[in-house]
Amino acid sequence: RAFDKVNALIAEKKPRAIVHFAAESHVDRSIDGPDAFIQTNIVGTFNLLQAARSLYADYVKRQSPMALSFRFLHVSTDEVYGSLDENDPAFTERNPYAPNSPYSASKAASDHLVRAWHHTYGLPTLTTNCSNNYGPFQFPEKLIPLIISHAIGGKALPVYGDGKNRRDWLYVKDHCRAIRLILEHGTVGEVYNIGGQAEIANIEVVRTVCRLLDKRRPRADGQSYEQQIEFVQDRPGHDKRYAMNIDKIRRELGWQPTETFESGLQKTIDWYLDHQTWVGNLQGRRGLS
Repeated sequence: RAFDKVNALIAEKKPRAIVHFAAESHVDRSIDGPDAFIQTNIVGTFNLLQAARSLYADYVKRQSPMALSFRFLHVSTDEVYGSLDENDPAFTERNPYAPNSPYSASKAASDHLVRAWHHTYGLPTLTTNCSNNYGPFQFPEKLIPLIISHAIGGKALPVYGDGKNRRDWLYVKDHCRAIRLILEHGTVGEVYNIGGQAEIANIEVVRTVCRLLDKRRPRADGQSYEQQIEFVQDRPGHDKRYAMNIDKIRRELGWQPTETFESGLQKTIDWYLDHQTWVGNLQGRRGLS
């Protein structure tokens, strides 16, 4: 959010590419405190675009080879498309934007800024819209690490509403492969959907985590962790369903996910069980324990 520092850093390092991951991303916190999401996701993206624009203009002015290879890749979310009904087709890159939370609205705004900087200033941009990520090092407030942490800590496993809200799940390493491929071979100015092809109801995600934990770290009383599931009041504006059509990235770049939800989840659970100190330290610093 500090433009002068961002601009100075980019001018000093003169990168070949900027991959813009930085964002406030937790929907619940966007409902309670939207200000940080506006400042980070919208103003922060604007600042980064301005710094990138200045750098790219310098490359062009000097006729540097970097002018041909420079890319600004903006990482966004499927939530900008809004919510799907049960029988609606999956989101494509042509779906109109219809964000329903302060978080998704802030990301939609940042997507539009990126598009505008490409069409107005010629900045060579790429945008990716991904589904729900999971895997090692994910912040403990997110659903899967939260359920793992609460389960082995003997706490209730909160599930919003009836638990039937559906999400597509993408293993983080599959996502990273897609980003690398798009950065190196994607068409400038284009948008690419990235999904794991694993559309699952939230309650089934939680139950699957419980079943895997039952095998890997059984409860002392021999009962299933599913006993700890607790349905709680749904959050405002909770989108019912997301699903991603990934035909474009498959067709143009040959990418597809390599992990099934079950195989990726097994790796994720094993990682969190082996890194409880990391989780505990992070929770303590952020007051999440």
